[in-house]
Formats: sequence, C-alpha cells, structure tokens
Amino acid sequence: MSINLSKIKTHSIKDRKSKVSTDFFAKQQKKGQKFSDFYNSLPHILKAQDFKNCVDLIIKARKAKRPVVFLLGAHVIKCGLSPLIIQLINNGVINLIALNGAGMIHDFEIALNGRTSEEVLDGLIDGSFGMAKETADFLNKSTSQAARNNEGLGSRVGLNIKDSKLDYKDLSILYSCCVKKIPATVHVAIGTDIIHQHPSFKGEDAGKASQKDFHILIDTLTNISGGVVVNIGSAVILPEVFLKALTITRNLGHKTFDFTTVNFDMLVQYRPQQNIVYRPTQPKGRGFYITGHHEIMVPLLTAAILEKL
Repeated sequence: MSINLSKIKTHSIKDRKSKVSTDFFAKQQKKGQKFSDFYNSLPHILKAQDFKNCVDLIIKARKAKRPVVFLLGAHVIKCGLSPLIIQLINNGVINLIALNGAGMIHDFEIALNGRTSEEVLDGLIDGSFGMAKETADFLNKSTSQAARNNEGLGSRVGLNIKDSKLDYKDLSILYSCCVKKIPATVHVAIGTDIIHQHPSFKGEDAGKASQKDFHILIDTLTNISGGVVVNIGSAVILPEVFLKALTITRNLGHKTFDFTTVNFDMLVQYRPQQNIVYRPTQPKGRGFYITGHHEIMVPLLTAAILEKL
C-alpha cells in the first residue's frame, strides 16, 4: 500500500483555534514591584488561572455574605502559617475553621510554649513520644469540660486559652476564633493523637465534644450555597468529615449546591480529590486542586485575598 502525502489538506494557522495566546503570557518582573504587580503578572493559564479564580470566588463569597470555611490539617500549623490564618480570621474572610485533633494539639503547644512538633523517632524508641504532661493535662481537661457543658471541643479549647496566661496565645488559631466569635471545630479520630495515650483522656468525652463540633459544621454548611470550602493539608479526616456533613444537609432538605471547593496540598491524593474537589460540587459547582508546598502557597493565597479586599 502506498500513501500519497501530496494529497494532504492544510489550512492557515490564522484560521485555526489556538488554546494559548500571548495575551495569556506572564509579564516580566520588575525590581521593587508591589505584590499586586506580581500577582497581575501571573500567566492566565492552567493552575495560575485556577489560583486567581479561587481568590476571586473567595472575595465574591465574602462580599455576598456567604460562608468561607477553612479545613486545616495540622501541617499548616507546623509550617508556621498560623499568623496568616489568623490574619484572614481578623479580616473577616473566614467564617469557620475546622481542625483535626493534631491541629488542636499543635495550636495549643504554640500558645503554651512557642514551640511544637517533637522528634517522633527518638521518642518512639524509648516510649516517651507524645508524653508531654502539659499538653495532655490542658487539652484532656478541656475535652471533659466541653462534654459536661455540651460544648464543642474547638470553642472550649479556644475559650480556655483565652482565659489562660499563655505567653503565645496570640498565635493560636482557636484563641483567635474565640476572640472574633467565629466557630472553630475539632474533629477527633480516637487513637490518632498523643493526648489519647494519657490516663486523663476519656474517649466518651472526646466523642461527645467532637460530635457537637460535627453538628456545628453541619449548621454552617446548610448555608454553603454561593460559598467556598478550602481544605489545606488534610488528606483523610477532614475530607471525610466534610463529605458526611454535606450529605446530612442535603438529607435534611437544604439546597447545598452551587458552591466552590479548593484543595491545597503538596501532592494529589485520592480523598481530597474525590471528597473535596469532585463529588461535593456535582452536579453544580466548581472544584479546584492546587498543588504546592503550604509554606509557599498559603502566603500567596493570603496576600492575594488581602490585596483583593
């Protein structure tokens, strides 16, 4: 068989639809330029455009008085990003903060000591890992207090930090939520956190207080239409909690559709992809997955939001 390429049909590139144009290109950087100049210089292509869309949708939700919910893995705190999250809280950007149990622990240890995150391997070898007395005493006492008072765990820990004389409490996310009177929820998986190793831990109290926080999250999500849910660095617990909470809102008849979800993480993972970005935004909504190190992406996100305000 002989192929005669002389019969190939061609067309002008000027008549062809192209997905990339110089209109979308990045702008060259200038020494000493403002952040707004840098931000506007980003290319209007792929993840840079997704990032800009996320910022715009957060601002749109805030102006429309729709909820902006931040789900935070503990690594966000360990990366030194609490001051930026607190800045967003203080500027009225965030309506609810949700942490896992480890996030609560690191948040408290920063408030107490200005330091957190022990060397696991060293402590694991001699059995001292997770055995810090002050951490367990404060948080397990707060947990039991929350259960007795029928309070959420996050709000009780935030209030106890507020009422304390801890030297670094201004760097506590839970304290900041307490001061600004916005919900802070903590979602505990029993057996996953160091304070569960201590005799002062009572599983029934943790379950009751964390269940209260689950209900607080559900209540906020009943109004999520037009709002934004941002998950930063939680690969399992918070994506699962969010999906179940959203399901309950719909089962109870709330029209919780047409909102935006954003997942920031250092790599693409199954549960955030499915339970944050894809499933909750069907059949109507928008989901974005932006990959990058928290210590770079969260400062960029914070600066961009504040610039847009």
